[in-house]
Amino acid sequence: MYFFKESDEDHDGECGERTMAMVKYSNEINETGWAFVEVEVSARVSEPYKQGYAAGFLEGRATRDLIRLHLSNTVDGFCDGAEQFCEELNGFLLQNYLWMQQNIASYPNNRYWIQVNMTLNQLLGMIDGYEGTLGRSWAADELIAHPIYLLQLAGDIEDLAAKFRRPETRRKSFLTGTGHCSALVKLLPKFSDILFSHVTWSSYSSMLRMQKRYTFTTNDPGRSYAFSGYPGTISSIDDFILTSSQLAILETTISNYNERLYKYMTPTSVLCWIRTQVAHRTSSSGLQWAKVFSRFNSGTYNNQWTILDYKMFKRNRRDHPSHGLLHVLEQLPNHTAHADMTHALFRNTYWPSYNTPYFPKIFQWSDAEKMVQRFGDWYTYDKTPRALIFRRDHGSVVDMNSMIRLMRSNNYTMDPLSKCECDPPYSAENAISCRSELNPANGTYPFPALGHRDHGATDMKVTNSQLIESLSFTAIAGPTHNPTPVFDWSSTTLSHSVPHNGHPVRWTFEPITHQWSTSLFDIKSDNKRAKEEQYNDITTQPLTRI
Repeated sequence: MYFFKESDEDHDGECGERTMAMVKYSNEINETGWAFVEVEVSARVSEPYKQGYAAGFLEGRATRDLIRLHLSNTVDGFCDGAEQFCEELNGFLLQNYLWMQQNIASYPNNRYWIQVNMTLNQLLGMIDGYEGTLGRSWAADELIAHPIYLLQLAGDIEDLAAKFRRPETRRKSFLTGTGHCSALVKLLPKFSDILFSHVTWSSYSSMLRMQKRYTFTTNDPGRSYAFSGYPGTISSIDDFILTSSQLAILETTISNYNERLYKYMTPTSVLCWIRTQVAHRTSSSGLQWAKVFSRFNSGTYNNQWTILDYKMFKRNRRDHPSHGLLHVLEQLPNHTAHADMTHALFRNTYWPSYNTPYFPKIFQWSDAEKMVQRFGDWYTYDKTPRALIFRRDHGSVVDMNSMIRLMRSNNYTMDPLSKCECDPPYSAENAISCRSELNPANGTYPFPALGHRDHGATDMKVTNSQLIESLSFTAIAGPTHNPTPVFDWSSTTLSHSVPHNGHPVRWTFEPITHQWSTSLFDIKSDNKRAKEEQYNDITTQPLTRI
């Protein structure tokens, strides 16, 4: 455990009123597949930007070894063979950072820009904690080129890579991989519960995983939130988030095939990873979340977002409001579409998400129709394999265990919905939890997504109306198995081409439901067990308050 404390010669060393922030960190990756991080800021730190810095610094300091490993697996060598692209990318990021700084300075009392500043200072703190340099003054061009800054862009950079035409290189990672996922909201029989689940699809290089909880004292509805994430990342990236306002939030990525929209991706916007933090903390309803998130749309990390307001749900009762429970938002450059989908959940008893736009205008603007014309039903909303699998199997979900079975399902060699015009005649991509590395490298496929590649379902998360009360969720780390083979780095065809420093070799982890601390400030330090580092008063540090 680390403490961020005020300097006080008379202080007796106990955790108490002088402690400004605390972090509790437990690396259980070899036992459970997850590391766990809890960061809590004291009410003594009144200014939000200082809260952000203290939280980031402690996390960066405590988890620096895992961050280093994750960087080596995902970011190192990102610009090798793509130097021109990285030069253009850095130019965009520098303009964007300076534009945000200008707005922070121009609107010092504006709630939105206060939140943006808090997030940027959390990033500065994360970098300083990792580097071991408290309160360093970073030049803007240095900051945007830092590997930890690049980590935050794991979603946004996919669209920036398309805009600036990043060349194909031998070095691939989850930064520019196809960030596709599966998700399901399921209303159980007799209104006994609503289950909320997400499966991340990504590069296998990204499997150093963390569960995090941040608790700030900003008086925001979502001042405390828990999520699945990665070493060094402030946003979830997956995304799967539970907030203290009882909102459950997830997304699955939608692809933009319309290059005409690239012109709307400009530096005078707020990147997705920052907009999500502002929306999570400041929103008390799905409608409010959608409105906040839609501001300053960057057109990067284009997703379908699903927001479930558990405050609106009462177990075992049918007299629920007709709106406000479920909201869905989709984003493209210069476009967002949003609707209250409570009626659809009550009518169908499920809401699935699988990387295809639901709203006709978003489908049209993304040019997805041209992919349908070229490749067929796989690119449609209602006939793509996962739509059909969810439609067929959602009725089997009656409790948490059956939900987990569905979300981890992949029987691609036997399931008729996994078939394709391929050789062999099926694809491990066509499942709720994909395992694309199992497709033979010498197979024949109509388009690359169905073939052999470094891409698979790397986890499963699910919560319900009881677990969310403590911001808890049940999670499984690693690729699905049974009937598919266990993922093992010693035998996979990817072992020599995909970095996996610090990973467990064999991924057979069981579901785990982590219990967060009631409050870190209730935990007394034990000098034999807790590792304490004392720093100067953070109010004197040269932070980014412009």
